[in-house]
Amino acid sequence: MTDNALRQYIELFEKNREEIDSNSAPAINVRRKSALEGLLHTRLPKKGSENYEIIDLPEILGHDYGVNINRIPLPVSPADSFRCGIPRIATALFFMINDSFAETSESRKPLPEGVEICSLRAKALEDPDLVGRYYGMLADDNNPLVSLSGLLAQDGLWIRVSKGVKVENPVQIVNISGGADNMLTPMRIVVVMEEGAEMRLLMCDHTSHGSNDLLSLRTLEVFALAGSHLDLYGMEESGETSRRLSTLWLRQEAESHVVIDGMTIYNGVTRNEYHCRFAGNDAELRLYGMGIADADRLIDVYSRVDHDCDRCLTDELFKFSLDDRARCAFTGLVKVAEGAVKNEAYQSNRNLVGSDEARMFSKPQLEIYNDDVKCSHGSATGQLDSMQLFYMRTRGIDESEARMLLKQAFMADVIDKVRIPGLKERLSHIVERRFAGEMAGCHDCACDCG
Repeated sequence: MTDNALRQYIELFEKNREEIDSNSAPAINVRRKSALEGLLHTRLPKKGSENYEIIDLPEILGHDYGVNINRIPLPVSPADSFRCGIPRIATALFFMINDSFAETSESRKPLPEGVEICSLRAKALEDPDLVGRYYGMLADDNNPLVSLSGLLAQDGLWIRVSKGVKVENPVQIVNISGGADNMLTPMRIVVVMEEGAEMRLLMCDHTSHGSNDLLSLRTLEVFALAGSHLDLYGMEESGETSRRLSTLWLRQEAESHVVIDGMTIYNGVTRNEYHCRFAGNDAELRLYGMGIADADRLIDVYSRVDHDCDRCLTDELFKFSLDDRARCAFTGLVKVAEGAVKNEAYQSNRNLVGSDEARMFSKPQLEIYNDDVKCSHGSATGQLDSMQLFYMRTRGIDESEARMLLKQAFMADVIDKVRIPGLKERLSHIVERRFAGEMAGCHDCACDCG
């Protein structure tokens, strides 16, 4: 029996199938059958279910959201939500307005030949065979978030870096959610790094001022082919009424190197999932993230890394700072398959709880099926060090500033993982202001975006 929360979307799809398909592309539409089958045979996890300690999917998806099936232009202005680039670095800057791709006259100037950044729908109409080789090939339709996005998504983002191409300037994608009504935005993103390609990619999430309840339902599929290098940084700075349900699916081939760093600075309710698999020997994954939660905010992270090949490395670190009545959760699994020798995997979750009402749930896990490995995992949750606070007070620093400085220092090693210098400096500034109690970030900084 299908959940009532899902039934409303299934009925919406069945009544509007022709409009949904006609406003998309055949290479996207072909996956809707398997997505529907996935939804018809699933029950949405409730709060307290395994790997869902704080997130209640029936409650989130049961809200009355609108879906822009007929692709009506919405009154969302990038200038109202975002006015900042990475300081002192020329980025190739593009926008996603809900699920619609947008660019400026300057967007492509920093890019070399061999880089495709465009609407997923447009690319699927132009080259359906190419898109069909990747779209839906990693994301599992048994995951209800994947199947629901696959059922309703009409567009999204396509990024491909051709074999051997090195993108010197960072690519920046600004996702802006908004609209006059409560909106659900299903979006699919495909990133293909061909053999030997290199790119640094920053994806920023913002909400348009004055927006109502918003739900971003996002599925990312990332293909790191042999010898490729990808840095993928995600920064969420949305609104209190926003909800984000994101799943990322990564496949790494031999000698590929991937950095993923997901940072939740300001949000309402967030669940980020990372499903990663090594499909070639001698590959490396560095998976990092942090979350800052206060008031009644929720941040939930789930990660799974499958070591199916030899001599692969995972370095995983997630940190959370909680205050007031906030709830955060981390569930991580690293699985080393039988016969996958000489793997290394290090998983760590560290948390700072600043109030009696805040709650942190942590479940790091290892599954290892051979002895020729180096693996460790751990979790630590605590409060600010009273001796450090006392020492800073004796040096003339008031308590509120001392707490802010210690929290900022707590997050420093996650920020230091960022390999875009200008972004690292900007992130340090945003985190400092966030701990100071200010709602400040990219959209508060004026600079020329082109």
